[in-house]
Amino acid sequence: MTSLTSAPHHEEAAPVGGRLWTPFAGALVALIAVMVAVLFVRFAHGLAASTNMSDGYPWGIWIAFDVVVGSALGAGGFAVAFLTYILNRGEYHPIFRPALLAALFGYVQASISVFFDIGRYWEFWHLFAPKYAQVNSALFEVAVCIAAYTLVLFIEFLPIVMERMGWESPRRKLNRVLFIFIALGVLLPTMHQSSLGTVLVVFGPQVHPLYQTNFLPFLFLISCIGMGMAAVVVEGTTSSLAFRRPLERVLLGKLMRVGIVLSAIFLVVRIGDVIVRGALPTAFEPTWPALFFWIENLLFAIPIVLLFSAQARLRAQRLFLGGVSLAVAGIIYRLAAYLIAYNTGAGWHYFPSMGELMVTLGLVAFEILAITFAIRLLPILPKHKEAHQ
Repeated sequence: MTSLTSAPHHEEAAPVGGRLWTPFAGALVALIAVMVAVLFVRFAHGLAASTNMSDGYPWGIWIAFDVVVGSALGAGGFAVAFLTYILNRGEYHPIFRPALLAALFGYVQASISVFFDIGRYWEFWHLFAPKYAQVNSALFEVAVCIAAYTLVLFIEFLPIVMERMGWESPRRKLNRVLFIFIALGVLLPTMHQSSLGTVLVVFGPQVHPLYQTNFLPFLFLISCIGMGMAAVVVEGTTSSLAFRRPLERVLLGKLMRVGIVLSAIFLVVRIGDVIVRGALPTAFEPTWPALFFWIENLLFAIPIVLLFSAQARLRAQRLFLGGVSLAVAGIIYRLAAYLIAYNTGAGWHYFPSMGELMVTLGLVAFEILAITFAIRLLPILPKHKEAHQ
């Protein structure tokens, strides 16, 4: 079987090189420093001292954005792996390593955020102890699968590090068994991404009628695949500009072709379900869930219009705008479902505190900084003369 991180029939990957410390990197480090300060308060004085979470809203933006959204944006790794290694579409090799890198740090962000959000964080190990495990819980399945998939991503990424270090013998040995982790890497995300929708199904009437449906597991799964592909496209176009490299227009266009098909399926199921359940009248009420319902569906429709033709999918500007629209559509759908459409009753309200927002910004800054450093230091992108600065 072809190695997960080697593509003999394509250009070899190489570090981009260049300066690590830049003014932009300094700004990211400043955000990370603020996050560390907030987390010191959180772990020293508890959640109440740094968040607006309560008994009525036991989770906030750290779960809704950092976990539910962050993991979905990292779904490009398993989506491209499925295309490349399960369907044996070798032409996707050049974009696999960037997709894997984005997936790795997306899931690292999600895993860390879960730890931040746990009230009694010193007992986090109970999750992995059989005598404490709540195996009938959707949240248990989400947590275990995210932890397992993060470990799988680290293992999948190891050959890249070994290649950079010149450890050819252990890399060849790992590549012989890597197909096991490829299979796990495709299976695990489908489980926990659909279970993120199952969690909301369990909440019943606490979730607004526009969002509460038995199709939630399917909608969460299909939208996360589209979001992951859109994230790969956005990262590909921005890295092409940032590192002065040629853009993989054809490959990214093929990804967005799949992305707009997924968008169309999502819209048909989403709107059709709302109509069949008789919930459509609530979409015309002056409420926040109704507003976000229209915004998200408009954003899901934009890529279909922008990238409908094959010629349009070769234009960098349209690829970027379509990718951003699809990614933001999924972000809004998830945030709306987990926060805006989630109402635990009279007297309970939630808006993230400044500390919560700074932790989220700090995690995003860490992810951007880590990805930038990895691209400069490790063989992630295909070797091009234009890559050397």
